[in-house]
Amino acid sequence: MSVRPRKKVDLKLTQNKAYQIILNPLVTEKSTQQSEFNKMVFAVPVNATKLEVKSSIEKIFSVKVKSVNTILLKGKVKRFKGVLGRRSNTKKAIVTLAPGNTIDLSAGV
Repeated sequence: MSVRPRKKVDLKLTQNKAYQIILNPLVTEKSTQQSEFNKMVFAVPVNATKLEVKSSIEKIFSVKVKSVNTILLKGKVKRFKGVLGRRSNTKKAIVTLAPGNTIDLSAGV
């Protein structure tokens, strides 16, 4: 069985759309440890794709992205004063940068 090569998808995003896809960086103990390996963690909308995240990061921070891994976190059912409620689903994107590229989150955009 032959494997057909993937088509190159050139995703053109406007600056405004790029900022809508990358909601905020997630700074946790685990994400800080991953930054040693050139990985950054960002919150993204649930319907965002890996290609959209990659092109948004490249457009906003002017860096080269090696790969993007996404995690969909399902919302929990919680009680508040006896009333059932549900937290919303969230999505995280772990972005691996190409060697030699860095993102300084403390400087701002």
